[in-house]
Amino acid sequence: MGSARARNCLHRPPCAVCSAVTIWHCTLPGPLPLSAICRSGGFPPSFAPSMLRLLRPDRLAAFFFLPLLGALQAWALADAQGQPNWWAQLLALGGFFLFLDGSRSPWQAAWRGWWFAACWLAAAFAWLYTSMHVFGGLPAPLAVAGVAALAGALALYYGVAAVLYWYARVHGYLGSAVVFAACWTLAELARGQWLTGFPWGAIGYAHVDGPLAPLARWVGVYGIGAVAALAAALLGLSLAAVPGYIFGRFIHVARLPVSAPRLLSPLLWLGALTAGLHYGGQWQAAQWAQADAALAQRPPVRLALLQGNIPIAEKFDPSTGVMDSLNWYGRQFLERKESLVIAPETAIPVLERDLPSSYLEVVTAPYRSGQQALLTGLPLGDAASGYTNSVAGIRPGEPDYVYSKSHLVPFGEFVPPMFQWFNDLMNIPLDSFSRGLPVQPSFAWQGERFAPNICYEDLFGEELARRFADPSQAPTVLVNFSNIGWFGDGVVIDQHLHISRMRALELERPMVRATNTGATAIIDHRGQVQARAERASVQVLSGQVRGVGQAGEADSITPYARWAGHAGLWPLWGLALCTLLLVPIVMRRLPRMA
Repeated sequence: MGSARARNCLHRPPCAVCSAVTIWHCTLPGPLPLSAICRSGGFPPSFAPSMLRLLRPDRLAAFFFLPLLGALQAWALADAQGQPNWWAQLLALGGFFLFLDGSRSPWQAAWRGWWFAACWLAAAFAWLYTSMHVFGGLPAPLAVAGVAALAGALALYYGVAAVLYWYARVHGYLGSAVVFAACWTLAELARGQWLTGFPWGAIGYAHVDGPLAPLARWVGVYGIGAVAALAAALLGLSLAAVPGYIFGRFIHVARLPVSAPRLLSPLLWLGALTAGLHYGGQWQAAQWAQADAALAQRPPVRLALLQGNIPIAEKFDPSTGVMDSLNWYGRQFLERKESLVIAPETAIPVLERDLPSSYLEVVTAPYRSGQQALLTGLPLGDAASGYTNSVAGIRPGEPDYVYSKSHLVPFGEFVPPMFQWFNDLMNIPLDSFSRGLPVQPSFAWQGERFAPNICYEDLFGEELARRFADPSQAPTVLVNFSNIGWFGDGVVIDQHLHISRMRALELERPMVRATNTGATAIIDHRGQVQARAERASVQVLSGQVRGVGQAGEADSITPYARWAGHAGLWPLWGLALCTLLLVPIVMRRLPRMA
């Protein structure tokens, strides 16, 4: 910190702003304007009126503005039109970073981190209210409280991360941004893996169409989130530093001995990051163009994706929804002519023992001989061995194929310890499934290997990556079977679609989605939607898909699939922890830098 600026600063000890950014209040001789900003928080005690001591503007600003920033970050995942907005995510997190960096104590940092994350997460999965209230029968106040409680519990990870940042933050723009990115990444990883994990709404999904998307094949969604956090912090510092310098000189508040390059340092770092992403993206696009030209020669597989749109309120009612499902899907099984017919999760909603006599034999007969194959969701098992949420595959001349869901949904497919009381409050079936094996064989058909995943299993990219550990058995096409009608037909459908798109980017495999209410779609290996059925409608989506990769071909496996398939997310854990530990040490040993 320059000595002249330290003497001019009204805070004791001098505030952190005065070591980097020209802020007007540090040299104002009179009362401070309400627009004054200080990273150490609030007004100097010598100038603050008694009322402002009780209601400090920094506390009021954090209380009211952090929810707006959290809502903006949730909106960035999928707006009203269902589109992700990467720029909004950067603005939201950049604004939060400024509030966090201005915390005056670790407790204030924890509060701000928790408050921002709780509002963001509550907005991101507010659709849980529909499941709890409309279909679960929970009274509306309890359903709202349930969503808030879940968001508040998950936000604790970010409150702890905020405290870590407060203790580890360093002087200098780049160092602060890097430490913030490491802390944020640790929180995202913990939320995604601990206590079964619930990483829905991770910030990386906002970038599925943005300039960070090419990084998916290298570092996955959490790596994208780390780079996004770094960029957001630099953006926030730029938005705070540049106006302070420009307007401070314009109104001649002071002529402090600070050079423009130093004040513009965060903007320069942000520009360097942007340039690297731009040229890296161009190089990646050239590589993709060559690979796609060769892929175009591969024969496609013709698909029929069935979307029955059976009302959830009736789907498991034997007198209405069950018969509607069996009749509609059974008719489609018999009438479709495509090479591969795919029906969604629990398209057949009851166990085989509860089906009409000979139902399965009749509707699957065309697939046991001829040139067609079938994949359909249904429950399997018995009371002795346990029930599974499964996919059955039928093809001519081969034994029946079965895939059973491994990563189950809490409260929907199993009850977490000590929460049976909450499950008893709701009236939702399917709460006692058994888990399938973590890695299961793919469904081989017409030279492709179709790898099923059910419902939100596609939320866990590191688990899908395990299937690529053995290149000779690596999937060539991913298939998601979902029934998220429990959560309505709103933004949850678009959020889930973008999750599948991110998996396609990470693993560079097409993702085919068969759902009950949406989004039924065909996604190519670049994460682009090639065809999509209208949500909440009865529809059959016909199309084709070309798999990527051959048996034993290791070159088609992405770097992310390689390291995540063998080591899970431990490399990211290690990198984030090392960054958090080493950067403060290095920065404190070096001369103070911008």
